[in-house]
Amino acid sequence: MKVKELAEIAGISVRTLHHYDEIGLLTPAQKNAAGYRIYSEKDLSRLQQILFFRELDFPLKKIKEIMNRPDFDREEALLMHRKMLEEKRRRLDQMIRTIDRTIQNEKGEITMSDKEKFAGFDFSHNPYEQEARKRWGDKAVDESNHKIGRMSNEQQKALGEEFDRIYKDLAAIRHSSPDSEEAQVAIKVWYDYLNKIGHYSLDAFKGLGQMYVADERFTKNIDQYGEGLAVFMRDAMAIYADRNQK
Repeated sequence: MKVKELAEIAGISVRTLHHYDEIGLLTPAQKNAAGYRIYSEKDLSRLQQILFFRELDFPLKKIKEIMNRPDFDREEALLMHRKMLEEKRRRLDQMIRTIDRTIQNEKGEITMSDKEKFAGFDFSHNPYEQEARKRWGDKAVDESNHKIGRMSNEQQKALGEEFDRIYKDLAAIRHSSPDSEEAQVAIKVWYDYLNKIGHYSLDAFKGLGQMYVADERFTKNIDQYGEGLAVFMRDAMAIYADRNQK
């Protein structure tokens, strides 16, 4: 199957398939005499798996890492996808019901309680997230806790002071553009700090920044250094990660 045929069947663009090939995520089994990519049945199965991961918002770098593992089990991954998608469907169905009831409420046909207005919203966690993390690995938090636990009291104190200094420096420039040189230099300091106590890929760093805003607990704590700091850090971290991807 040629690239255009596969793109039409999968509902994605030819450019996307070319990108997957360029980054080594989906390299076709062969090319014909004219140099066109030819995809095998095995390639189609791999693409299906990739798209399941994408539907669940896994970054491409993480997908490649997972699927290239020697112990990767396709059936196990499919079962995990199913569990996570079932949970996503349950939440979406509940939110659709909330929308329908909200429309009725706006028309005066029913009266919703405050609690009912937020039925279906749950940003706390995905019940299968920890299972996925455990199976496919995202050990940055565990590694950080382990490293910190092995430090002396003096080392931990110095680490805390460095953390405080970094956040104060970022807060001081939070009203500047996150893509400015000043902002990117400052956010690199934060990236380097995190990698002293753990291992954060650029994708993980970007995801962490998104969590600063998506989770109000993070936002509240970070914005103690200055209102709007969480949003500024999220944007600066995303730009830094995108610019430094290989």
